Amino acid sequence: MSSQTMPELLTAALNWRYATKKFDRERKIPAEQWALLEQSLVLAPSSYGLQPWRFFVISSPVLREQLPAACWGQLQPRDCSHFVVIAARRNADPDFVARYLTSIAETRGVSEESLQGTSQAILGKLQRMGDNHLPWTARQCYIPLGFILQAAALLQIDSCPMEGIIPDQLDPLLGIQDSEWTSVVACALGYRAADDAAAGQARVRFPAAEIVRHL
Repeated sequence: MSSQTMPELLTAALNWRYATKKFDRERKIPAEQWALLEQSLVLAPSSYGLQPWRFFVISSPVLREQLPAACWGQLQPRDCSHFVVIAARRNADPDFVARYLTSIAETRGVSEESLQGTSQAILGKLQRMGDNHLPWTARQCYIPLGFILQAAALLQIDSCPMEGIIPDQLDPLLGIQDSEWTSVVACALGYRAADDAAAGQARVRFPAAEIVRHL
């Protein structure tokens, strides 16, 4: 068991991680550790708890070979152990909200009638956005991305967040073209290759005193 305290473990993990540029194609994340990473996605928070996202874990070798073309030629999606695409709901329609409220009622053992205030608050916000909810739902997708990056670091699993995807090419591979979902951001996870030059590069960050303001 590590003698480090939790603050020490967290700081070490955050300093250890980097955006992996080259993965070891032979190393795979053990199933029990991958289950923990999936839970980090599922347990991520969202506005109102609405969870306007879907997580696509691509493991098919055939699909993996097609991923670089949909990711601006980047090879991490092909070479990593697990590649996750986070897709957002284009529009959070009333039926979707109603399904969520039903889930609340069932999980917490309350009546749906008691959730009318919550329903009105959510639907009111969505109505004020107009017909296009995607800018809002897409921003939500970065929350589970942050969660899985931190969880991976704590497990010493390498990762690379990837906004460099082409949704018009990636969505058909996921089978979500012309659906209510569209890909927003992705994450490659696995283990760094021994010759990944990026692993040895010094971390570049502006000083905390410059970018953090205490008011």
